[in-house]
Amino acid sequence: MNGGEYSFVWQRPDWPNWQFDLTRVAVPLAAVSRAQGELFGRLADVGLALRDQAALSALTEDVVQTSAIEGESLNAQSVRSSVARRLGVDIGALAPADRQVDGLVDMVLDATGASQAPLTAERLRGWHAALFPTGFSGLHQIEVGCWRSDAEGPMQVVSGPHQRQRVHFEAPPAARLDAEMQRFLAWANADTGEPLLLKSGLAHLWFVTIHPFDDGNGRIARALGDLFLTRADGHAPRFYSLSAEIQRQRAAYYAVLERTQRGGLEVTEWLLWFLDTLGSAVLAAQQGLDAVLHKARFWRHWSGTPMNARQIKLLNRLLDGYEGKLTSGRWARMADCSSDTALRDISELMRMGVLQPMPGGGRSAGYELAPV
Repeated sequence: MNGGEYSFVWQRPDWPNWQFDLTRVAVPLAAVSRAQGELFGRLADVGLALRDQAALSALTEDVVQTSAIEGESLNAQSVRSSVARRLGVDIGALAPADRQVDGLVDMVLDATGASQAPLTAERLRGWHAALFPTGFSGLHQIEVGCWRSDAEGPMQVVSGPHQRQRVHFEAPPAARLDAEMQRFLAWANADTGEPLLLKSGLAHLWFVTIHPFDDGNGRIARALGDLFLTRADGHAPRFYSLSAEIQRQRAAYYAVLERTQRGGLEVTEWLLWFLDTLGSAVLAAQQGLDAVLHKARFWRHWSGTPMNARQIKLLNRLLDGYEGKLTSGRWARMADCSSDTALRDISELMRMGVLQPMPGGGRSAGYELAPV
């Protein structure tokens, strides 16, 4: 770091005095606020049951995708069941409990459901402990519920094979963490003047730059961002998923994060990216609400038609966005029934006009919902 050169933003003498150009972010900030208002206006016009379904869909996607960003795959049905239990939403049969899934859901719901509560070191440590209930991250034992110690060397974000690893980022040393987190938490709990949507983006960036835990920093940073988004829009639970949109733009997310963490304290580029991604998340929520309303119209239309439990379960899978081609074989596996029973279920639904064959046909015929 000679000659005034700094590898990472936290090494600069003006750290952490974030700077940004309010005139450049004003237009996208207003656009996102307007889009949020339109979404909440639509939600105000639907019944409580549909709002619950919209929240269930958004939170399920949020939990699944915040882990997908880190390369971890969660069972969507387990996540949906865990969210439904905590929201008190009836979705019929629930998947078995999963400690890891339940911990992540608890963190996300605490961040959004108790967004006005003070942010403390104990609360963050509780989130971290919920993420790693076994004390392991994969096969590696980690320090849970406490700041990292750097016992095995500096905290680095790396990629590539071991012999040719590239260091994307190195976090502040462990000896600085108490002071760094005290300063961050004081800012987080104070009225610091920034619009809350911008404070959400700054909180995400600041926390993931400090990187205070052995693992889980990205998921906690996104939960912190959601906490400030909830404070901004005043709606809990959430009806849109920023994590899902970040996952869709994962490469761009890591690229802008690395540029920002290796740059100066001027973070307008990061905030512009954050607002653009947030706007896309709200737009996706509008489309998700369309799907929830479609599902409600579908069942209203077929409410007088007798169906068995298997048929109802599989139709709901289709309505919830089943990916791939639904064949009789897949129906049998998902409904845990014989092939003959699956064909009989499908034939009955086709005769009633609920299902129709997908174009193409052939030996592995697929089926889809008929237009209502």
